[in-house]
Amino acid sequence: MENFDIYRDISGRTGGDIYVGVVGPVRTGKSTFIKKFMENVVLDNITDINVRTRAVDELPQSADGRTIMTSQPKFVPNEAVSVSFGEGVNANVRLIDCVGYLVDGALGDKEGENDRLVMTPWSDEEMPFSKAAEIGTEKVIKEHSTVAVLVTTDGTILDIDRNDYQKAEEQVAAELTKIGKPFAIVLNTKTPSAPKTAELAAELEKKYNAPVVISDVLNMDEKGVAAVMNEILLEFPVRSIDVKTPKWMQALDKDNCMIDSLLSRIRLGAANVRTMKDADTFAAAFQDMEILESAPVVNLDMGKGRIELTLPVKREVFHKVLSEECGKDISDDFNLLAYVKRCGKNEAEYDKIRLALEEVRQNGYGIVRPRIEEMTLDEPQIVSKGGQYGVRLKATAPSLHIIEVDVETEVNPTVGSELAGKTLAEEMVQSFDSDKEAFWKTNLFGKTLDELASDGLNGKLYGMPAEAQQKMRKTLGRIVNEGRGGVICILL
Repeated sequence: MENFDIYRDISGRTGGDIYVGVVGPVRTGKSTFIKKFMENVVLDNITDINVRTRAVDELPQSADGRTIMTSQPKFVPNEAVSVSFGEGVNANVRLIDCVGYLVDGALGDKEGENDRLVMTPWSDEEMPFSKAAEIGTEKVIKEHSTVAVLVTTDGTILDIDRNDYQKAEEQVAAELTKIGKPFAIVLNTKTPSAPKTAELAAELEKKYNAPVVISDVLNMDEKGVAAVMNEILLEFPVRSIDVKTPKWMQALDKDNCMIDSLLSRIRLGAANVRTMKDADTFAAAFQDMEILESAPVVNLDMGKGRIELTLPVKREVFHKVLSEECGKDISDDFNLLAYVKRCGKNEAEYDKIRLALEEVRQNGYGIVRPRIEEMTLDEPQIVSKGGQYGVRLKATAPSLHIIEVDVETEVNPTVGSELAGKTLAEEMVQSFDSDKEAFWKTNLFGKTLDELASDGLNGKLYGMPAEAQQKMRKTLGRIVNEGRGGVICILL
């Protein structure tokens, strides 16, 4: 990630205020880190020269040796300064140098035999150095910063042993975890490339569940500072998760087995997501899905706290789902296009009768109105009436009249005795009430009930004589064309 993007995204997550609380044990390089941060990131981006000069004057002091340099918490600069990180990206920046937690071997916390007293911005009275460290850490992280950096060391920067830092380091880490601010750990060392340093960093990362950046803070450059801030970005909580699938999947019902499986995996993966660094853990929930042609693609929108996961679904899955949904074999794009063309023609035909079918369902009678292109215009004829002449135009067009007719049929199986008949009737009633579909599949004399009923219905439907059909059509035509409503029907 480009350095510009890092500060843009942190600015977005913190509402434009990049307030960095720098905490940790004493004599680990906290003040040096602040100085390097200001020199590499802040000072050159302050547009007001007077503000820049004042910020330089307010840089903390740092020096080698065991003597504690920071005797009270300090804001650097004293007032937050507006920093421009590029076009359209401005942020208020301030760092807070905390009084470090005491470690064995450090000098400066005693005055003679008594505890050294220091002043703090949040008390009018002096307090012991150790108490100032505890209160200061809590207040700085909780009230005055938006992100935090815990600076510790492997013991190579001074002649203080690594073990002497551990208790103070654990206290600070516990306080940071309790408060819940995003933070990263800087492991300050003179041997950043040594295997032992990498082993210690891995140990600290596992112990404190926080990212660790190995750095020689005294020689830290802009890239090194950006690496720390990038790790902090990954510690921000996730605000939203977007799972992107092909648009056609959005047309499927929730009870579709593929969608149900996908939703289950989303819930499973999201249960383990807390911060932005958990994105890969979320993506792992989809790794073995057979419908994917490759691993999920993860994109992080750091500024908005959004994880975007794109699922590359196989093309053949699309064809398979289409085949299942429409009940046709659509194995490739050729079959798909042919099917779409047929559907287009069928839809055009259905649109002609759709309104008529709706009328049939409501009233039992529907009319398919003729279209202009279906009309046949007869040759115009000159007519005279009472000495007046005119032209008669006659047009003919077909109309469809759809009538709902209830067709009745009966199935009368003979089973023998009255008792057998009653028993069969009771069993059939129970079967009909519990499972109508299974009832119609009941086998009687080699045929299912639905087959017997269908035979009876079809016999009646196709039993209407052609002559009777023509008479009905002729009669209906006269009613429509002559506007006569009186009908006498005699069935012989």
